[in-house]
Formats: sequence, structure tokens, C-alpha cells
Amino acid sequence: MQEFQPLEDKQVRMYACGPTVYDYGHIGNFRTFVFVDVLRRFLRQSGYTLRHCMNITDVDDKIIRNAAKQGVSVQEYTRKYEQAFLEDAAFLNIERPEILVRATDHIAEMARFIRELVANGHAYRTDDGSYYFRIASFPGYGKLSKKDFGGMVDGARVDVDEYDKDNARDFALWKAPKPGEAFWETEIGPGRPGWHIECSTMSMKYLGETFDMHLGGEDLVFPHHENEIAQSEALTGKTFARFWMHARFLLVEGEKMSKSLGNFYTLRDLILKGHKPSSLRFLLTSVPYRKQLNFTFDGLKQAAQAVERLRNFKLRLETEPFAAGASEPMAALAAGTVEKMRAALADDLNTAEALGAIFDMVREANTAADAGQVRQQDTAPLLHALEKFEEVFAVMKDEDAEKVRHVLEWAKQEGRIQEASEETVEVAKSAELSDAKIEALVAERQAARKARNFARSDEIREQLASAGIILEDTKDGVRWKRK
Repeated sequence: MQEFQPLEDKQVRMYACGPTVYDYGHIGNFRTFVFVDVLRRFLRQSGYTLRHCMNITDVDDKIIRNAAKQGVSVQEYTRKYEQAFLEDAAFLNIERPEILVRATDHIAEMARFIRELVANGHAYRTDDGSYYFRIASFPGYGKLSKKDFGGMVDGARVDVDEYDKDNARDFALWKAPKPGEAFWETEIGPGRPGWHIECSTMSMKYLGETFDMHLGGEDLVFPHHENEIAQSEALTGKTFARFWMHARFLLVEGEKMSKSLGNFYTLRDLILKGHKPSSLRFLLTSVPYRKQLNFTFDGLKQAAQAVERLRNFKLRLETEPFAAGASEPMAALAAGTVEKMRAALADDLNTAEALGAIFDMVREANTAADAGQVRQQDTAPLLHALEKFEEVFAVMKDEDAEKVRHVLEWAKQEGRIQEASEETVEVAKSAELSDAKIEALVAERQAARKARNFARSDEIREQLASAGIILEDTKDGVRWKRK
């Protein structure tokens, strides 16, 4: 395992392949985007500053085909799905990268890149006005995917974005326009860019000819990232990206996700089925990125329970009237947990081991609290450990209700409201009451109970329950939470 050190002292320059915005993002996409988010959060927690660039691919074969079918421009077609992706990412607490760029805003730079590749013999123009990269001109081709392309045919070409992952062909850098197809006028002629040239052009523009990290899903290793390396290093003669990290595929209930199997889910599909964004994020982080994650509905239920356990533990620390004083074992437990989490994440982002550390702490601290062995001064170090956990995993802050409400509004506009489960509707209702309003109703209920006005007390409880607010009467007072 190679130890990571950035080129610059404390700044990490990283590029992550973003979405192709031809449809709503599915959970396989978001496994990769959540992995990237956990990595950036951990790097920042470790004292690095970030220069993170992510592209929005808003032109490719599918986009042009779909836009033409609907009779709208490429920009009009992609605007809807780009906005949906950014909203979905926010639902999952995925931070916005420092630099977010669209392919269509960099057409001129791509044309210039291609012209320079032609000038140094690494690319050529065909009779129809398309341009291709000459793979035979780059001896290092295959070094990322570790494939042997010694027998490939010089000059064999492929010009579509979705093609055989096992065959190497001279790939399209620029595609001449077909009748009725969207195109751009450039210094190398009319047309539009191939998929691979986009990322090379934009990453080097914003991060430099050599940068620290390149990230994506495992499906991008070949041909996309292999082609990025070839065209970039052919142009500059320098190492393109120093470290590559790829998230594994996601299975659904043990099978490859596909529409034909009926197990293809977007994030919004799952929220409409009654699953909270925090549960989805937790499940997507539960298995280290280099291992395949089997996404199951039982696993989602367990994720929801795990998140609830963390939130309840935090609430207990903040509200329970512990006896005065401090205990050395609790301070040691909290400090040791932070060390274990950091060590796990520093070891190739081992999220499973980090999660194990925090739940070990929760179990031990709850047991000690039940036995009266947690003191007032113990809460600060335990809460600090939770804070360090939350800086990376971002699942404990309860914002689910408002996010679910937003998806419900979208479903109404899209004519999909009938897909919303009863649980989804109940969770969305809880967003209608502010924290202050809930606290006021809880206080009014307590006053009614003291006055033995049990009819009013029960009425308030029912009012809150119908709005998705759960009350818990404990020996230390009333606790409430959103459903």
C-alpha cells in the first residue's frame, strides 16, 4: 500500500468524475459520490485544504439522442437532471466540490487540446471531420487497467461512448455532426467532443498537468480513465494523476442492478418507498469502497436503526442529568474511539472499522450510564468523539423530514405521488412543524398534565403524532423526535 502525500504541502488537488445528466442518478452512482464525499471530509479533518474538481457531463450520445427525441436543446434537456443530481447529492449530505464544471462550457479548450494532439502525431482527422486518438502512439496504454493490448489493430476505431469494455480501439476525441444532431463550431471544425477528452481538458485546466488524486467508479477504469491517461500524458509528457481510487460496483439483493430485473432504484424511488436519506447514506458508507456492497432492504432497515441509535445516544448525553464529577474510563473510551476511527480511515478509508469503533463506544457508554457510572464531565469527551465521527459520516443531524417533504413535492409535480408510501407522507408531515413550535406544544402538554387536564394532554400528543412527532416520556422528562 502506497502512502499518500500531496504534491503541495497541505493542499490536495483531486478530480472526481461526475454524473452524465441524461436521467436521475441511481444508488450505484451515489455509492461512488458518497465515497468521494467521505474521502474529502476525512482529508479536511486531517488538516488538508481541498481543491476538488468535479465535472458535469452534459453532452454525450444518450443526451443528444434523448434531447432530439423530445425536440429540445441539449442544454434544456440536461438542466432538469443536473438540478436533480445536485438536490439528490444534498439529500445525502454530499458536499459541493470547490470546482463544479460543465463539459459544454469548455468546448473551445477541448478543441485546442485535440489540435495539439494532432500536431504531435497522437491524433488524426478522418474524412468526415471526426478526430481520433492513435492508441499505438502511446506505449503505456493499459497501465492503469493492467490489460495487455499488444495485439490490437492500429487504426481500428470506435466512435460511440458506450462500447466494449474489453477491446481497445482508437477512440473518438471529436465527432463530426450527423444530420439533425447538436454541434459546436470550433477551430477544428463543427462537431462535439467525445466523452474522454472532457475530463482531461477540465482536470488539467483547474488542477494542473499533474494532480494528486483521480476518483470514480470501477466501471471507469477501462476505457475512460485509461483513455484519459493516454491523451493527457501524450500531450504533456508528464504523469497525469498520482493516485487513483475506484469504488466497487453495487449489487441489489445479491444481483447486478438492472431495469430488466426490476431492481433499479434512483435515490428518489427509495425515498418515496419510505426510506430516509440518512439511512441511505449510512448504508452506502457501511462497506469499504474497495469491497462490493450488497444493497438490501433489510440492510436499509438496519441502517435506519443504527442512525437512530447514534441520535438517541447523543440526545441522552445532552439531556440526562448525570451525577457531578468525571470518570477516567469514559475519557479514555472517548479518546481511544477517536484514535481508532482515524486509524481506520487512514488505512485506505476503512469505513466499516471506523463504524465499529463508534458503535463499540456507544454500547460501552450506554452500559456504564445504565449502571450510574457516567458523570457530567464525561459527556464532553463522548460528544467530541461523536462530533469527529459526524464530520466524516454526516448522518446524525436529523434533517430527513424536510428532505422527504421536498421529494414529495417533486413527486406531485411529476405525477408520481401515488408511489409515496404512508411512511413517506408521515415523515414529510413532521417537517411542517418547527422545532420551536414542537417545544412549545411539549411544554403546553406538560403543563396540562400537571393541571391534570389529561384531555388536553392527550389532544396535544395526538396532534404531534399526526404530524410525525414521537414523544417519549422518561424519568428525566419528555424527549421528542421526528418520525
